[in-house]
Amino acid sequence: MIRVLLVDDQPLVRASLDMIITDAPDLAVVGEAGNGADAVRLAAELRPDIVVMDIRMPGMDGIEATRIITGAGADAPQVLVLTTFDQDEHVYGALQAGASGFLVKDMELDDILAAIRVVAAGNALIAPTVTRRLIAHFARQTAPVAPAAPVTFEALTTREREILTLVGLGRSNAEIAAELHLTVATAKTYISRMLTKLDARDRVQLVIAAYEAGLVGQR
Repeated sequence: MIRVLLVDDQPLVRASLDMIITDAPDLAVVGEAGNGADAVRLAAELRPDIVVMDIRMPGMDGIEATRIITGAGADAPQVLVLTTFDQDEHVYGALQAGASGFLVKDMELDDILAAIRVVAAGNALIAPTVTRRLIAHFARQTAPVAPAAPVTFEALTTREREILTLVGLGRSNAEIAAELHLTVATAKTYISRMLTKLDARDRVQLVIAAYEAGLVGQR
């Protein structure tokens, strides 16, 4: 059973999510919070497998709550951000804070349930189409950030940098393989190596690395 903590300042949103999650045989809502401070407290008390987190809330917001929750140690729950993407420029900050993915509130209910399962299993949820929107959004609205330390990226080969750029652009493994004339298995191997070299937890962090290194937008 996947234990879920719901965090949103809108009671109707929490009630709707509670309803659809309760109907799933492998999911259970173990608690609800209406702000970041309560989310941090309940995450420590209830030890859920996953926290479904809103961003804009009174008091402590979802980004700071995510940073605290995911920084609590090896047993920290996964965090899945739930937000209105087109109106919220803080999604990138949430991913930097340690969220393993994000959803938009107008997604199909079945997709929300599937996303909870994916992230609870320790995987990143960052669909290629959503990744492209994310990168485009911050390219328009966020001031350029300083590239990551050169020594980190010097460890990457030319091919790995090329693949990292494609990951940052939201390409799937199959799309990367097709574009670079590789097998899908080879593309996966390159990505696994980059996760190790960059000390990245998942594909979400590779996207962030590509953005911060200035690789996205160079093609």
